[in-house]
Amino acid sequence: MFIGIIFLIIGLFAIVVAFHQRKDRIWFALLAIITLLLSWNQAGTYARHKYFHLNSVMSTKVVTKVNSSAKKLANSLETKNDKLNSSLSSQSASLKKKAGSLHVSLAKNQSSTGTSSTQTTDSTELAAKKYTGQQTITVNQNNPSFSTADLSTNKGAWQTYGNLDRNNRVSAANALLNKSLMPKTEREALDVDPTGWHNKRTSNGWLYNRCHLIGYQLTGQNNNAKNLMTGTRSLNDPEMTTYENQVADYVKENKNHYVRYRVTPIFRNNELVARGIHMEAQSIGSDAVHFNVYIFNIEAGYTINYQTGTSVKK
Repeated sequence: MFIGIIFLIIGLFAIVVAFHQRKDRIWFALLAIITLLLSWNQAGTYARHKYFHLNSVMSTKVVTKVNSSAKKLANSLETKNDKLNSSLSSQSASLKKKAGSLHVSLAKNQSSTGTSSTQTTDSTELAAKKYTGQQTITVNQNNPSFSTADLSTNKGAWQTYGNLDRNNRVSAANALLNKSLMPKTEREALDVDPTGWHNKRTSNGWLYNRCHLIGYQLTGQNNNAKNLMTGTRSLNDPEMTTYENQVADYVKENKNHYVRYRVTPIFRNNELVARGIHMEAQSIGSDAVHFNVYIFNIEAGYTINYQTGTSVKK
């Protein structure tokens, strides 16, 4: 802008001189015109530059302001979302805990009904057994201890679950299994925490499972506190599952197939975690399904405190 003004002054001066000089008037006039054109162009260039500069600054300010507002809004929404997720997680955990407690309370208040039987093998004897490297052993030469009355089908298929004891521990579960008892829906998540439930991750998943005494695939019993105990992963699968599948396969073959079934958790004294599980089964009218086994509630590489359910890695 400053240079343009200088050129403008020179141009005006040249015009004045041109009109006072007769001999060189044409050249002075030409020089004056060129100088005026240069000064005009310089002034215009500056004006355009200033205009575009102001527009650019204003646009930048607007965009910056918009971006800043959007960022604040996004941060605010993110904070609210985090708080909401935290609240929902807390409520979900609380509801799950309440549901589990409710199932346990119902189990304690309900009385056991149905057929019961006397086992010839003393549970105290099984509880005293020590694990020596074989997780599943046979009992009574693999012959189940059912009486003639136990094997009756007069009442059709049925299932019963023993009451929880004073320590909230499960007791024996009995059933006369048939295809009619098998579930027709997918199993839902479990929310009952059995006695001694102190779970932890291992290299293969989890140390403990919520083990059904009578498997879900056989009766559809799921969140029944009278049917769930704290068992190691290996106890649940493959050991118990192997025998449950034998029963399930036979029952599914024919609607007239029945299997007398009994599963008894074996506790030592007042311990909260069972030392093992006693499983007996007998198909009615044949020996297609016939077993009497005891499975130790152990997990390779871990030492379990059966009194509390806590554990340490060896």
